[in-house]
Amino acid sequence: MYGTIAQLKVKEGMQEQLIEGFREYETLNVSGALSSMIYQMDSNANEWLMAVCFESKEAYLANAESPDQAARYEKFMACLDSEPVWNDGEIIYNFSAK
Repeated sequence: MYGTIAQLKVKEGMQEQLIEGFREYETLNVSGALSSMIYQMDSNANEWLMAVCFESKEAYLANAESPDQAARYEKFMACLDSEPVWNDGEIIYNFSAK
């Protein structure tokens, strides 16, 4: 598995629009996408962490480089104060309680 953890600085008043964008992404059945989680920091409601998981690095990169994802990214960026800080890497351990 492969993914990213991104640090996001959300524009004031854009939280709900950003969540709606994430919900829309869920409906797209992006090839190789497994999961995503968004954390809102206790210390600042406009600072979020996003963790995304794909089945492989190849699937992650194919999505990242696709024209469809580029269009979604433009909408995503309209909700942020600055470029996200991306931390990509191989997922070496995963636990999921059922």
